[in-house]
Amino acid sequence: AAESQDYCDEIAGVCAEAGVAITELSTHLQGQLVAVHPAYDALFDSFAPEEVHGRPAERTEWACQQLRHAAVASRQIGLDAHATFSGALLWHTMYPWPQRPAGLVEEGFAELARRWRPLLDAFDAEGIDLAYEIHPGEDLHDGISWERFLAAVDNHPRANILYDPSHFVLQQLDYLQFIDLYHDRIRMFHVKDAEFVPSGRAGVYGGYADWGDRPGRFRSLGDGQVDFGGIFTRLTQHGYAGWAVLEWECFLKHPEQGAAEGAPFIAAHMIRRAERAFDDFAGAAPDAARNRRILGLDAG
Repeated sequence: AAESQDYCDEIAGVCAEAGVAITELSTHLQGQLVAVHPAYDALFDSFAPEEVHGRPAERTEWACQQLRHAAVASRQIGLDAHATFSGALLWHTMYPWPQRPAGLVEEGFAELARRWRPLLDAFDAEGIDLAYEIHPGEDLHDGISWERFLAAVDNHPRANILYDPSHFVLQQLDYLQFIDLYHDRIRMFHVKDAEFVPSGRAGVYGGYADWGDRPGRFRSLGDGQVDFGGIFTRLTQHGYAGWAVLEWECFLKHPEQGAAEGAPFIAAHMIRRAERAFDDFAGAAPDAARNRRILGLDAG
């Protein structure tokens, strides 16, 4: 896709004939590999080709090249934003025990910025926003960590957000206020549900339990606790113009049922914004003199 405009046009045409559109390309796995702490090397090697397994530096360079290709491919397919993960150098220190040394967090984000700045520039050259999914396991996992990264890349205009409320439910973050705080950087929206039901045995950390036994778990759309009415309202208020993309993950329900229920669920939450205030019928034409009389400033 990065090498041939004809190929991209052909793929887009096939999709159009089928009545669907390509909403985004994703480099979640490759983005993860831009920054990997050595403790995770063996686990994340499977995200890359075998020839770079056990070779962290080469694996990172492979991942960065994949990101550069993705920037070109996104433009050639006609997209304006791209989804990815940030990777993580600090995740193993997320809980501050033992105490984090002074300067550790700052250096971690400085290094993350050093790795991502050239990639952000590459996306900028192609006219594509890079939307980081704010996600546990990444150094960008909440609002504070996002702010740290944004400052470290000097508020790069291509550094943006993929908003998925399910990940905020699992960490008990106010996902509605998140929109109010960061709406100017939200370029993508994954519509995914989740629930958090703590017990006397486990909470946010989950006790290493499997998904079905964790207090926080993903659910099929409509089966969880996410207030999608509130989310669609806030995104509409703030002028979000991107796609609402169904993302299905559930420990219980079959994916075909989830898809069949999910599409109309999203359609039912879409908001057509009103062109005028609901009480305009009772209004009057602007009149400065009348306003002063109402305020008691001038005699009638």
